[in-house]
Amino acid sequence: MVFADVRSVGDQAASPTNTTLRLTVPKLKRVHNVPVYNAPAADEAMLHNGALHVKGTGYPWQEVANVYIAGHRLGFPRTRSFLVFWDLNRLRPGNRVLLEDAEGRKYVYKVIDRFVVGPNDASVKKPIAGKNIVSLQTCTLPNYSERLVVQAEIVSR
Repeated sequence: MVFADVRSVGDQAASPTNTTLRLTVPKLKRVHNVPVYNAPAADEAMLHNGALHVKGTGYPWQEVANVYIAGHRLGFPRTRSFLVFWDLNRLRPGNRVLLEDAEGRKYVYKVIDRFVVGPNDASVKKPIAGKNIVSLQTCTLPNYSERLVVQAEIVSR
């Protein structure tokens, strides 16, 4: 029997066994090396500890994906979630979004769009044909009734 350490399949990198990501957004001072946990959208415990990669959405190592990440606007004092996406609305086209997987591979994205959707609009979690994007989501101000979504497209792996 022969075992091999497979690092890639075709042009696509192999999936890490640990799917936890790290998020950095240079334009946002509070978003530096923030842990992004893989869990269902309603998992408050994971949101309490950082940001949340919504289960069932894509990953940066996939060719076509929507890596959907939710974070609190306010969060919890003295935790990684505190004010993590407070100023997400400051992002503009061209700003960088950086992800790193558990094996240290880096993925660089550039912001392409920013928009507001209703709290139950699941269409924003769907992938866009032929693209690998990351979507960052938080609640809107002042009453947190809608969702602000910033999307960025991959430019480097």
